Amino acid sequence: MPTVLDDIIDGVRDDLRQRCSRAPIAQLRDRARDMPPPLDALAVLRARSGMHVIAEVKRASPSKGDLAPIGDPAALAREYAKGGASIISVLTEQRRFGGSLADLDAVRAAVGIPVLRKDFMVEEYQLFEARAHGADIVLLIVAALSDARLTEFVECSRSLGMHALVEVHDEEQTQRALAAGAQVIGVNARDLTTLEVDHGTFTRLAPGIPDTIVTVAESGVRSAVAVAEYARHGADAVLVGEALVTGPDPAKTIADFISAGSSAALAQSGTS
Repeated sequence: MPTVLDDIIDGVRDDLRQRCSRAPIAQLRDRARDMPPPLDALAVLRARSGMHVIAEVKRASPSKGDLAPIGDPAALAREYAKGGASIISVLTEQRRFGGSLADLDAVRAAVGIPVLRKDFMVEEYQLFEARAHGADIVLLIVAALSDARLTEFVECSRSLGMHALVEVHDEEQTQRALAAGAQVIGVNARDLTTLEVDHGTFTRLAPGIPDTIVTVAESGVRSAVAVAEYARHGADAVLVGEALVTGPDPAKTIADFISAGSSAALAQSGTS
């Protein structure tokens, strides 16, 4: 029986076929080559201790439906940067998340910090597409890729000067991510096959991720208390969308999350 993830990927492939017919991969390779060099997202995440926030431009989700219209993604991205976000994540999947590559273009033009293309990457074409539209880092979902594809995409991202946020949900996926050479691993509390959330996922998986890997806690990050808890269990960053797009002051929320997470991480290091 098809899972939610299967249904999403079917739609992604349909949309991808249309884009491929309009812009052949050779054209994207040329555009990617002519882009300014990508920003080093990994260096940003390693540049200082304390909590980093990856702030997401997110209009909708399969689990919650419509969240916010976001008529001006560039203005929202500037608010995120003002609040201290380390990376701006832009959802480009259209059918379930209401995103687009136009959003990625707008955000890239608006901010001087790394930009993550967040989508369901199933073809190499999408990696060249991401770089051609200014992405510095891309999301790779282990559950959506074979081992060979995952390794290929990690290596292709690096060849384009980008980094990859490699997303996992269980122990097996974590080992696959490490074997593929992931340097940034996102632990998603949401199971993409069912959309159910288990907030203990990060706590279970974090001990199996080497300290040399940047770890990101994803999904259900809605409060400073949750951010502090993730920090106590070793998260270097949190990826936040819903709490920002539905709240009244995204810049302040980001600043509060950074403060709470950094304080918790400092206290934890003092007791270890």
